[in-house]
Amino acid sequence: MSKTILVKNGVVVTMDPQRRVFERGAVAVEDGRIRAVGPQEKVLGEVSADEVIDAEGGIITPGFICAHTHLYGILLRGATLPLPPPTDFTQNLQRIWWPVDQAMDYEHAYASALIASLEFLRTGTTTFADTFSGPNAIEGVLDYIARAVSEVGIRGIVAFEATERRSAEEGRRGVEENLRFIREGRFERVKGMMSLHASFTLTDGLIREAVEKARELGARITIHVSEGRWDLYHNLERYGERTVERLKRLGLLGEDAILAHVVHVNDDELSLIKETGTHVAHNAMSNMLNAVGVPRVRDMLRMGINVAIGNDGYIFDVFENMRATFLLHKVHHQDPRVLSPMEVLEMVTVNAARAYGLEGELGSLEEGKRADVVVIRPEILPTPLTRTSVYGHLVNTIDGDDVDTVIVDGEVLLKGGRPTRVSFEEVNRKAQKAAASLWERLKDVKEQIDVVRLEK
Repeated sequence: MSKTILVKNGVVVTMDPQRRVFERGAVAVEDGRIRAVGPQEKVLGEVSADEVIDAEGGIITPGFICAHTHLYGILLRGATLPLPPPTDFTQNLQRIWWPVDQAMDYEHAYASALIASLEFLRTGTTTFADTFSGPNAIEGVLDYIARAVSEVGIRGIVAFEATERRSAEEGRRGVEENLRFIREGRFERVKGMMSLHASFTLTDGLIREAVEKARELGARITIHVSEGRWDLYHNLERYGERTVERLKRLGLLGEDAILAHVVHVNDDELSLIKETGTHVAHNAMSNMLNAVGVPRVRDMLRMGINVAIGNDGYIFDVFENMRATFLLHKVHHQDPRVLSPMEVLEMVTVNAARAYGLEGELGSLEEGKRADVVVIRPEILPTPLTRTSVYGHLVNTIDGDDVDTVIVDGEVLLKGGRPTRVSFEEVNRKAQKAAASLWERLKDVKEQIDVVRLEK
């Protein structure tokens, strides 16, 4: 017997094709899907609810979607490594991320996915796309991650980040782990995709093979693209092509591909992305943290390229990521007109859903779509909350702590700011234990500069 939930009395931001907002609106949920959305009086006349959630003074939105993350990055918060601070992105990989990858094991993968999923839930993100990396935890690791995500209850698209940096065999194993997880499809809310690290750690052969096999299974494909200049220089030196040009030659670009970062690209590369319908996952806060540069998001949007927002494993609060995106491009172009609150909100809802082929199910509050709903109750609201002010409030006023209720697939997973399936205390305990173990392994970490010379 299905349960009907009525979320009422809030400003409903639908993100539907007309971008309708109902100032006193309601959303009815039944059997995991949205049964009705609209003015409160109309919805109340159509639905008899088993449970009523009163969003008085608050905002009702679709569940937010993170287009690119590394869940395991959460275990590095506050950590210090016994190495000189990196001076550029390449050293950041050599001195931090590649040693961390080497230290990761299956329990680290599980614990990081558990705490990161909980932080996503607590701050209103109901779906994410993640890539894990760890040469000592490959076969079966996606099951550990999916199990943790499933315990919290949100949606995930997960993958192992295949790389040939250490060996060709390791690259093949990463691809096979992705294919295994995609084929098995054991987890209801966690699906698989194909992840490739970056073109400077991959041969043409493995990229082609991974793309072909992923497409046979109808899976999404993601890869880091020109995050730092190393990627660009590697491809120019070895292939006489810029990064996106090489990926086009290898057949990776397309409507099922998501390129993360896309910082160091030129007009021709943007044209290739546009022509092929390829998507971009923009990670503003991570780009600032790693000092890699500012991607040409304004130009991408003007060209009609679909841009979504990710966090790259840094800050998991979607509102912080929206705000950083909103501000970064204004200061970069010295033009306060660059990016509107609406455009930024689209990047974490409809644009992100489209990037992962989920636009028919997620990203907006529309009748028939999956019932992923967020109720936001701002503690501080200095100006009126209206149909016209709500977008500005979502980008400039709201924080993750203001999220009160989260529904996924018609199931209430967060109520009054508290998770219903797991406890903060237990998840924190597991995460801190895993982080302590990881930090202990990193006490004697050494810089990894012996990059494998890849064959063409």
